[in-house]
Amino acid sequence: MRGFRRIATIALGIDLLAWAPSSALAQAARPANESVTVTGTRSREVLQGFVGSLAVPTRFAGKMARWMSGICPVTVGIRPEFANFINHRLKEVAAQVGAPVNGRGSCRPNIAIVFTARPQALAEDIRKRQPALLGYFDNSEQGKHLATVTHSIQAWYMTATRDVDGGLQIDTPKPAVLVNRMEFPCSPPICPDGKITLYPPRVVTTTGLHLGDGLRSEFYNVIIVADPTKLLSYEMGELSDYIAMLALIQIASQDTCQALPSIANLLAANCATRSSGLTEYDFAFLRGLYKMSPGVMLGTQKDEISYQMEQELKGH
Repeated sequence: MRGFRRIATIALGIDLLAWAPSSALAQAARPANESVTVTGTRSREVLQGFVGSLAVPTRFAGKMARWMSGICPVTVGIRPEFANFINHRLKEVAAQVGAPVNGRGSCRPNIAIVFTARPQALAEDIRKRQPALLGYFDNSEQGKHLATVTHSIQAWYMTATRDVDGGLQIDTPKPAVLVNRMEFPCSPPICPDGKITLYPPRVVTTTGLHLGDGLRSEFYNVIIVADPTKLLSYEMGELSDYIAMLALIQIASQDTCQALPSIANLLAANCATRSSGLTEYDFAFLRGLYKMSPGVMLGTQKDEISYQMEQELKGH
């Protein structure tokens, strides 16, 4: 989408910083330092709780979203060597967990990672120009809430639903984002813009089966915005791993402390378990996510991920 291509341009117009963290790149890839050892963490019950609390299903299909097309990240607002490091780390993690990676030298960016000292201004500009990039919302009030920046690193997910025939539609109350819309004249005050826009109904083809309707949720575009003025105490390694996690799954809540050691706890307050990098549980979850059956129902997806995690962690 042209609007997504303009994200970097929009950001550059609102005071991006040539920011660099205090740590060196050589320090960035050091192993995760888990501060608490948790017992019984490989039981199916504990793993199921971890899976259930970590990822959120999409609004339309109610499935866990994952990348089906190759990821192509672009990072702006920091020195080139650090931007390259973040892009490389994200692709490296994606390859390790089985997520598709676009290996071409020139590709259409579908993950925008923006460092800016004015994240709220950027979010509002996106809401004004291309609100669909912020994700699913039913009305303007929800859109305004969605565009509110509440974390020093925050992500927005544009998801889509693919049916059993391969048809792809963006998840939005206006389901015709990928097809033509129809406009008719309409007089104020009923229509302040002097027109009414009608969208054809969403049409999807399903299997009709109870265990799995065949609909698949996938990421279409992801925007991750980081405020460098609030991240001075973090090292590049832990920030890049946190960004990689946000880019590969849609985390249910950045404020929820995960019971198992996870990079997802990095910015959450007062967590008992904390890590400075992606943990074995994070990698096991991501591998399970990218191995699961995309067309089955949410409960089955969670069970499949938990089983994959249990099998992988048995060898550790």
